[in-house]
Amino acid sequence: MTQPPASETEVTPPALWLREVDVDRSSTPVLRGLSWQVRAGERWALLGPNGSGKTTIVQLASGYLHPTRGVVEILGQKLGRVDVRALRRRVAVVSASVARMVHPWLSALEVVVPAEDGALEPWWRDYGPSDWQQGRELLGAAGFAHIADRAFGRLSEGERQQVLLARALMCSPGLVLLDEPCAGLDMGGRERLLSRLSSVAELGSSPPVVMVTHHVEEIPAGFTHVLLLRKGQVMAAGPLAETLSPRTLSECFGLPLTLQHQDGRWSSRMART
Repeated sequence: MTQPPASETEVTPPALWLREVDVDRSSTPVLRGLSWQVRAGERWALLGPNGSGKTTIVQLASGYLHPTRGVVEILGQKLGRVDVRALRRRVAVVSASVARMVHPWLSALEVVVPAEDGALEPWWRDYGPSDWQQGRELLGAAGFAHIADRAFGRLSEGERQQVLLARALMCSPGLVLLDEPCAGLDMGGRERLLSRLSSVAELGSSPPVVMVTHHVEEIPAGFTHVLLLRKGQVMAAGPLAETLSPRTLSECFGLPLTLQHQDGRWSSRMART
């Protein structure tokens, strides 16, 4: 499914624009003819079974992977014609790979603040009182001010994800990418993280967000759009309420599925036969 191009009169370019993108790995197609846009004010959930290409899209959107064919534009800059090191500073990523790169002895606050420079450690420059205060405020906004001085390696999985989300917001990004942020969390950790993501989504000043998940239950309230992927192709894409349905969800995962929506949240299970 191909989304229409942005209007020629649109002042702000899409935060992310993929045009007829193919990605091959060892001659095996991973993405095929994928066209998709993420615009200002949009919060997208990417749904699809394992191997459908969700993480590959995150790698493209963060500038860590170039397409085999097609065009990828991130914040108005075309991959292949831009210094990706500078571009990556404007794209915040929350993923297990980022968590693995963080030194476990750093405090939560020392993980958050260096994101202002796209760094993983606070040693590269002297941060001022306002920087440290901003980091504390971001943790406090999620209800986690009490962990600011704790070692990252001693935090629970849910606490680590809250730290990584605060880190993502610290750099005032133009685009936020969340790669399965709820993976490995217990119910309490998941619900606290989704509550925080809903709060971020409700802020008019917050950047566009793309969140990868396998479960409709993990789509935060306040998210606006959904992209359904299957076998490396867009099966459906558009506003959540119009696009996500028992039919599209069942086709995406190859199972007869029910779908419910209550209090801004979704749930699904296999239909009885």
